[in-house]
Amino acid sequence: MKIQWQKLWFKIILWLGAEILLTSIGLDELADYSEFLCQQQEIALMGKAHPTLTVNFIF
Repeated sequence: MKIQWQKLWFKIILWLGAEILLTSIGLDELADYSEFLCQQQEIALMGKAHPTLTVNFIF
């Protein structure tokens, strides 16, 4: 397998730059949350979703 180093470095630098930019303006958490939601939808569509137990504490 031949690695195309120029494309790999370009993608790494682009990803790193986007992460730094989004973190600096506070949108990184929003992007991470949207990725989380998309993954949850994929899991649910595959039929492998497991129910979760929610416990509410009353003080």
